[in-house]
Amino acid sequence: MTVVTWPAQRSLGLQLARIADQPTDWPGLGRRDPAPLRLIIAPSGRMLDSLTGGRAPAWGAAIALPDNRTILLRADEAGLARTLRHELAHLALHEAVPVRVPLWFDEGYAAWAAGEWERFGGLELNLAVVRGAVPSLTELDGALRGPAGSASDAYALAASAVTELARRNPSGTLAPLMERLEAGTGFADAVLATTGLTLDRFEYEWRREVRQRYSLGHWLIAGGGWAVLGILLIWLTRRRRRADRVRRAALDEGWDVDPEAEEGAELDPTQEP
Repeated sequence: MTVVTWPAQRSLGLQLARIADQPTDWPGLGRRDPAPLRLIIAPSGRMLDSLTGGRAPAWGAAIALPDNRTILLRADEAGLARTLRHELAHLALHEAVPVRVPLWFDEGYAAWAAGEWERFGGLELNLAVVRGAVPSLTELDGALRGPAGSASDAYALAASAVTELARRNPSGTLAPLMERLEAGTGFADAVLATTGLTLDRFEYEWRREVRQRYSLGHWLIAGGGWAVLGILLIWLTRRRRRADRVRRAALDEGWDVDPEAEEGAELDPTQEP
């Protein structure tokens, strides 16, 4: 384990190195000892961008370079331990699997392995997904490298596709798929052998499952209903204020009072209460 840090990040780098140096259980791959690794802790996003030659997205907290057995993380982000696990999952996957896998599977696997379950909560409130606008797997690859907002949803969708691969196998796990991939079977053939679905058919079934899971009913339960109620209350409040302004203007008509007469009435000692 080689750690490269700036002086201010030295203790953080050592802490993360201890985490990376532990044997880890990976979905479908089992428990594995860590292979040699270089861990670089950059102090900021700008430095991470410089070190990676612009390969890391502006919103990214880390990047893994499997061919070089290197992980780069930016120290100014929260949750670095889980971010590190996400990147270690990339390295574990590429170390075990000699064949090429799609980007959506690579990122979805890492998100699942890192336990990034809160991403699914974002899908429950995503109106595009609720309306049924689920991207194809090819479109998902592009979205994973897009702006921060769309990329966050893309990571969640990628993770859902990977979990769907596991669900479609009688074992309910990724182990059979991973065994095929480790043996050198192409990705599409491995999916067919372990799920009984061609990759195109799997995509169709996955998109249908996402539409069923993230429906309008789920959106309302997850908090969308409160958003609608809030908007309705704001609209009703503004409407009431407009109506009140009209009423006040009507009441003000014909109620002008002579200031001198009002003052004299207040000073007249003979006036009875």
